[in-house]
Order: sequence, then C-alpha cells, then structure tokens
Amino acid sequence: MTTLGGVRDVPGNQNSLEIDSLARYAVEEHNKKQNSLLEFERVISAKQQVVSGTLHHITLEAKDGVNKKVYEVKVWEKSWMNFKEVQEFKLVEDASAESSA
Repeated sequence: MTTLGGVRDVPGNQNSLEIDSLARYAVEEHNKKQNSLLEFERVISAKQQVVSGTLHHITLEAKDGVNKKVYEVKVWEKSWMNFKEVQEFKLVEDASAESSA
C-alpha cells in the first residue's frame, strides 16, 4: 500500500526516458547555475513523491572532466503547468576511484 505523499521507487525501466530527461535537465541547470561542465552519464536509481506535482529523487552519475561522480538530485515537476525546477543537487561520492579499480 502506498502512503500519500510517501516516497516510492520508480520500477525498473518504466518511465526511463522521462527519468533520464529529468536527470539531464538537472545536470544542465546545475551547469548553468554553477558555471560548471558536468556531463550526464546515467541514472543509478529514482524515486518519486507526490507533492502538488511530483518530486523526483534521482541518483545519477556524471563526469566532471575525466572523473565520474555520483550526485543526488531532486526535481520538482508539475506537468500540467509545464513546470520543473531543481530543488537539490548534491555530490554523494567520487565514483572514479571505484571505476578505476
């Protein structure tokens, strides 16, 4: 049973194009605001929460130069208003050390 307003996993490949698109949007917005050059690599996991729209909790991997890093982002979307906004974009770990092992 789903709790109203609770965070729930996004199943497997369902909506993967939508989630990839939101993750790419978050990286682009981060790059604009921080004047950085992150390159989106892949979505690691995604969750959703219904909150006057949908708050997407996405864990993604992006390249910062040659280093791969993992970020957690939150993108708030109100599709009926054509609205989306990055609420949070934070570094979780530097994945380069793991990938080169």
